[in-house]
Amino acid sequence: MFCYQCEQTAKGEGCTKIGVCGKQPDTAELQDLLVFALKGLSQVAMAGREKNVVDTKVGRFISEAMFSTLTNVNFDPERIAGLVKDTVELRDELKSKVSQAGGNVPASEAASFVPENTVEGMVSQGEKHGVVADKDPNEDIHSLKQTVTYGIKGICAYADHAAILGQEDDAVYEYVQRALASTLREDLSLEQWIELAMECGRTNIRAMELLDAGNTGTYGHPEPTKVPLGPKKGKAILVSGHDLKDLEMLLKQTEGKGINIYTHGEMLPCHGYPELKKYSHFHGHYGTAWQNQHKEFDAFPGPILMTTNCIQKPRDSYKDRIFTTGLVGWPGVAHVNGDQESTSLLERLKAVVGMASKGENEKDFSPVIDKALSMEGFAADEDKGHVMVGFGRNAVMSVAGTVIDAVKGGNIRHFFLVGGCDGAKPDRNYYTEFVEKVPGDCVVLTLACGKFRFFDKDLGEIGGIPRLLDVGQCNDAYSAVKIAMALAEAFECGVNDLPLSLVLSWYEQKAVAILLSLLALGVKDIRLGPSLPAFISPNVLNYLVENYDIKPINTPDEDLKAILG
Repeated sequence: MFCYQCEQTAKGEGCTKIGVCGKQPDTAELQDLLVFALKGLSQVAMAGREKNVVDTKVGRFISEAMFSTLTNVNFDPERIAGLVKDTVELRDELKSKVSQAGGNVPASEAASFVPENTVEGMVSQGEKHGVVADKDPNEDIHSLKQTVTYGIKGICAYADHAAILGQEDDAVYEYVQRALASTLREDLSLEQWIELAMECGRTNIRAMELLDAGNTGTYGHPEPTKVPLGPKKGKAILVSGHDLKDLEMLLKQTEGKGINIYTHGEMLPCHGYPELKKYSHFHGHYGTAWQNQHKEFDAFPGPILMTTNCIQKPRDSYKDRIFTTGLVGWPGVAHVNGDQESTSLLERLKAVVGMASKGENEKDFSPVIDKALSMEGFAADEDKGHVMVGFGRNAVMSVAGTVIDAVKGGNIRHFFLVGGCDGAKPDRNYYTEFVEKVPGDCVVLTLACGKFRFFDKDLGEIGGIPRLLDVGQCNDAYSAVKIAMALAEAFECGVNDLPLSLVLSWYEQKAVAILLSLLALGVKDIRLGPSLPAFISPNVLNYLVENYDIKPINTPDEDLKAILG
């Protein structure tokens, strides 16, 4: 195996024996084969587009299958192997339609290979199509191909979340298919790959816009909300990951059952949505970021439901009470998809595409609920303070006048967006120290699980405005972009002229997509850490430095001095 798609890859170079995330070599090779198969499907899809043969479920399928290869999503080799077979089945169905329409069906290996019958056989096939095996002879083009591939994975994650809530745009699917197909080409120049990377960023903005519309259109705009960090006496279920609809379904199914629902990790911002916080048994938040789940899940006195990504290898002490759903998978862990449990992704999409969003993907969480009822839960109420969430773009811009007056009056000197992905490396303490040292006349906006380095710190207020504003999940990056654009418009200047600095941490592929989005918007002077991506070649890095002034984090004191003078 060789994998370097996340920030914590071994030695900052690549995982070759086992993933730092816990991914086994067979799963890694199968994921490589799945991506290769999806490239072939994309080639056929693009040939179909030339003849006006466009199938919505192809776009949906590619999004979900690519999402399954993100860091910390699906570690189950059997399910990944099933996705490879589904990809080839869908590819061959589409080939037939393209041929009937008079199109030219691609004859590449990716568009014609037949998967082996066994998982072991497919693992051997995957070994021939990984990052190293399919390396472009031009180091910089290879770097950009990987950057675009990982950015596409991020796009697919956002597109999948949006589609679940009924928001789709074929323009997003078209880019994903065109760019994936392009990775098999050898005739594109370096400049064309740079443009494909920038287009990846622009497409991701659209995907995030769709997700924002799905979230706010279904659950309302987030409102500033106080979230307790201490438990309530009684039975409990913990929900981790990112998926709002899974949470909503669980809240509905547990109403009146005497079970309190708690969020973990990136689910914390869910407490700000009006249509979710209306449930009286939606109590509070438990724990911190994804990388601390071993200790935190072990101590939680109830079952855990993992939605989307962030799962780590479960400890035996709680393996019988952790459940996965949707695209998440771990061998030997109970997977809950209701009536769809034994149905392949392709069969499910054939059934649901075209249906109203609120009617699809309904799940029966009875196994999770039954486990909660069989356990004691928390023995007593406990007060551990609270945190504030719900400062999405609507909430922030509702006080825009006050913010603008505070800036013009000298009460607010600078804004910092400090956020991104959290991780286990000790040098991520930089972000805690940075926020602690931000002067009292500055405001810190944050989003994603990077906030857990400082989310419970009381930074006080400036003129009634909290100095620490939680914009939401990594999925809510669009909200942060809209806030920055609105402030630039209010001050009649460009985004780069605002008293705003971005200090970001990255871990997985959604962060890659967001970074490309910021670059596509022309945002400069971004500080990125704790280390730079291993898949960025020296020349590509120099291009980013020269054109966007992107730079690695230094020390909090040095960075604050450079920013504030």
